[in-house]
Amino acid sequence: TIQLGLHAKRPFINIVEGRDVALKDTIGYFITMNPGYAGRSELPDNLKALFRPVVMIVPDLLMICENMLMSEGFASAKPLAKKMTVLYA
Repeated sequence: TIQLGLHAKRPFINIVEGRDVALKDTIGYFITMNPGYAGRSELPDNLKALFRPVVMIVPDLLMICENMLMSEGFASAKPLAKKMTVLYA
């Protein structure tokens, strides 16, 4: 329904009967799947084909902090970033 609405450039789509939902082509629709947990099941193949897989990883806080410090002009960003991440992580 979402893909058909996007292709037809419709401003609203009907996902649930009797309820129109605004459809914007500038946003993304995401689903989270954790089938390994108790009580959860796999997504059917026909629905799985409509979504692209995305891998989530833990961010490298040291690298992020170092880049933020460098962008602010700190000359010794690497050792400061190490101290900041040890202190606040």
